[in-house]
Amino acid sequence: MEFLCYHRDRPGSLSLRYELVEEHWSYMDRYAKEMIARGPTFGDDGDTLTGSVHILDLPDPAAARAFAFDEPGYQAGIYRDVLIRRWRNLLGRTMWDFPGGRTGGNRYLVIGLGLDAEQAADLTVPSDRDELIAYGPLLSDSGATWLGTAALVRAPDPHAARAILTPDRYADIEVHNWQFGGRPS
Repeated sequence: MEFLCYHRDRPGSLSLRYELVEEHWSYMDRYAKEMIARGPTFGDDGDTLTGSVHILDLPDPAAARAFAFDEPGYQAGIYRDVLIRRWRNLLGRTMWDFPGGRTGGNRYLVIGLGLDAEQAADLTVPSDRDELIAYGPLLSDSGATWLGTAALVRAPDPHAARAILTPDRYADIEVHNWQFGGRPS
């Protein structure tokens, strides 16, 4: 089962985040084989850290919650909240398989929070697949109910990133600056 975990930073926690960066990376190293995508999100200035997204394949919802809540930054109080949802990898690849590579262009995390579970939207991969790093529906723990859509995308700007989702089918669409994560080489 695939899951999206998005930890949103608590205001004023940046110094603690930097202090725990090695503990965070060491924790994530334990999940290297399960990772589909990972990386930090940033504010509109492109520099201020605002969160951390991880998409990974785990056995069940309990394992996803354990992953999210045992993370050293969460334990230390860095994050104000955590979004955990089942997710389905419609591209069938990891971010490391993205043909566009780790650098070049603007990257975004796009989260569409569903308006009506009975009218699921964006269940097929958009035609401009080459700009998608990760793409799939957000689902209930059972996987039976559509709750929204999440994607990592390369786009010229936030407006273009948002446009990969059908606007009137979501209660809200969040767009966050994002970059490939992991230990620096």
